[in-house]
Amino acid sequence: MHRVLLSALLLSCIAIFSCKQKQPPPVPPTPVNLFTVKAQKVLYYDKYPSTTQALSQVNLLPQVQGYITGIFFTEGAHVRKGQILYEIDKRLYQAAVDAAEANVKVAQGNQVQAQQDADRYVYLNNYHAVAKQQYDHAVIALENAKSQVKAAEEAVKTAKTNLAYSTIYAPFDGTVGFSQVKLGNMVVVGQTILNTISTNDPMAVDFLINEKQLMDFEKIEKGKQKPIDSLFTLLLPNNSLYAHTGKISIIDRAVDPQTGSIRIRLVFPNPDNDLKVGMSCIVRVHNQDAAPQLVIPGKAVVEQMGEYFVFVVKDTILTQHTDSTKKQEADTAAQQGPKPYAFQKKVQIGQTIGANVIIKAGIAEGDRIVVDGVQSLHEGSQVNVGSKKPGGGDSAGNKGQDSSARKIDSSKNK
Repeated sequence: MHRVLLSALLLSCIAIFSCKQKQPPPVPPTPVNLFTVKAQKVLYYDKYPSTTQALSQVNLLPQVQGYITGIFFTEGAHVRKGQILYEIDKRLYQAAVDAAEANVKVAQGNQVQAQQDADRYVYLNNYHAVAKQQYDHAVIALENAKSQVKAAEEAVKTAKTNLAYSTIYAPFDGTVGFSQVKLGNMVVVGQTILNTISTNDPMAVDFLINEKQLMDFEKIEKGKQKPIDSLFTLLLPNNSLYAHTGKISIIDRAVDPQTGSIRIRLVFPNPDNDLKVGMSCIVRVHNQDAAPQLVIPGKAVVEQMGEYFVFVVKDTILTQHTDSTKKQEADTAAQQGPKPYAFQKKVQIGQTIGANVIIKAGIAEGDRIVVDGVQSLHEGSQVNVGSKKPGGGDSAGNKGQDSSARKIDSSKNK
């Protein structure tokens, strides 16, 4: 009996102790390195993808039909306005001119005859010696003869124009491309493209801006902003800097309602013909804001669903609790004083400058932000300041970037 009671008592004790939950060990502070936000003057450029365009460019199309009998230029060469480029077989058009001129002589002879008849009938009509009908017919015949002379003369002009069109001249100074036809090819009026000629100095460069930036560019165009040296520069496809600076030529008339963008055209000198039509370049616009900017290491920024965040560290005491045990822990923490905790802050980023990024809003000068150990943090994490070994760079973020920093677009505009 005693043995049964002892067993029951032992089982009861085991059940009581098993019902009591074991408290997890406290989470150690996350090791991090911090960066103190400071405002500083920065030099940077807003970058815009762009395409070079010719200020004038035309496709050469024939205005008469025939076979190509002459090509008088070197492909890819610079040509002058009025220079002969192509010649179309002109024999038929020369024959048409000769025939039209002969018709003029015939018409002029008919006019002389009609004039003589009309003069004779006018004289007889004055003495009532001819029928009125014959007199009227003579006058009408003279007018018809004069009209035939004019029609024949206009036919001569048309024939000469067609003859002139058989020779194709350069419409302006520019660079001519590859010939699309060869000697002996038949060309059709308004359909066969012979070649393309375009101007090359100066060269236009087109790019798109957001409509929010339109007012700034209009101020630059109107000269209301203080001019800055090298305001518009150009990065070539090989990432080298173009030797000449540009200026605003045209701001498009309307904003695209679907994209909210508007086209800007710059012009750049091109004396050495380094710029070719259709090149993909990068327009750099010198920073117009001379005020100090908040610049932080790019690796401190975390992207989440298209939004950007940083962890700001503050010395504080967390007093939230739900039971007596956590209340006791909070009271103990209060007695020990404030400790550093990380809190997530949403920020608005600006231009990326190397390994750093400009912050437009969200944090203030003097805030301490986490630059190493960001991936291990969550809202309200306790941190151990200065104990994180930098991952490939210093604590200021001047060397290297972790995976979170690489999510930032290095070509992002303001």
